[in-house]
Amino acid sequence: MPALPAWLTEPLWDQFAALLPERPVYNPDHPLGCHRPRICDRIIFDKLLQLLRFGCSYEAIADTTCSATTIRNRRDEWIRLGVFTRLRQIALDAYDRIVGLVLDQIAVDGSITKAPGGGEVAGRSPVDRGKLGLKRSGMTDGYGIPLGRVLAGANRHDSPLLAPTLDRLDDLGPLPDDVTVHLDAGYDSDTTRALLNERGLHGRIAHKGEKAPIQASQRWHVERTHAWQNAFHRLARCHERRATIIYAFFDLADTIITVRSMIRQAWTTHRWDKRTKRQP
Repeated sequence: MPALPAWLTEPLWDQFAALLPERPVYNPDHPLGCHRPRICDRIIFDKLLQLLRFGCSYEAIADTTCSATTIRNRRDEWIRLGVFTRLRQIALDAYDRIVGLVLDQIAVDGSITKAPGGGEVAGRSPVDRGKLGLKRSGMTDGYGIPLGRVLAGANRHDSPLLAPTLDRLDDLGPLPDDVTVHLDAGYDSDTTRALLNERGLHGRIAHKGEKAPIQASQRWHVERTHAWQNAFHRLARCHERRATIIYAFFDLADTIITVRSMIRQAWTTHRWDKRTKRQP
C-alpha cells in the first residue's frame, strides 16, 4: 500500500533528488573495487515516507531492498546535509510564488502529542496522566500552510514558546505592513501583548472565561494544520529521541502538506506536464 498518491510523491522525489549529492554506485575506496552496491536513494526516500505516514518501526519497514540500519544511516546523512530543511523552504517558496501565502493573518497554537520513548524534547504531559509527551508550537499563514514550529516538552506552557515561534517569521523575508496574529486564551496576558507590540504585530487574542464560538476568529486554520500533521502517525506518537530527527520528520510532513495544498489549489489555474486528469 503506497504511503502517498503518485501525483504527490513524484514531484516530491524530483525536487528531493535534485538536492542530493552525486554518489557512485560502488565505493571507489574499496581495495578490491567490488564493494556492495549503494542502495538507491529512491528506495530510502519511499521508506521514510512510509515511516512518517504509518508510524511503524524501522525494523518493521525494512525488507530485502534495504535494512533498518541503512535507513537510519541514510536518514542521518541527509539530516547532516540539511536536505529536509531545504526541501521545506523550496516548497514554501514555490507555494508563495504560485498560490501566495496569506501573511497578513498568522495563527499560532500549541499541540500535545505522545512521546513514549522520551528524548530531548519530551516532558510529562499534563493531559495524559503525567506520561511523556511532546508539545509543538506551530505557526501557519491565513490558509493553514505551516510556516514553522518549536518543539518542547509537553509540560511547557504555550506562552513562553510564542517568541521563538514568531522568530521563524524572519526566514520569510519582508512581511505585510499590518500583520494580525490569532491566539487562543492561553496567550491572554500582558506579557504576550507587550511581545507583539515590540515586533510590530497586532494580536487578536481570545479572552479567558469567554466561550470559544464567540471569539473563534481565524485561529481554526492552525488547529486544522495540527490535525493534518497528526495524520502522520510518526508525529502523533513520536518514538524518536533526538530533536534533529524529529525536526527532520516535521520538515518532511510540512513539505507534503504544502505541496499537496499547492497542487490542489493550482489545479484549476495552472497546467503542467504531469498534471492529474482529475482535481486531487
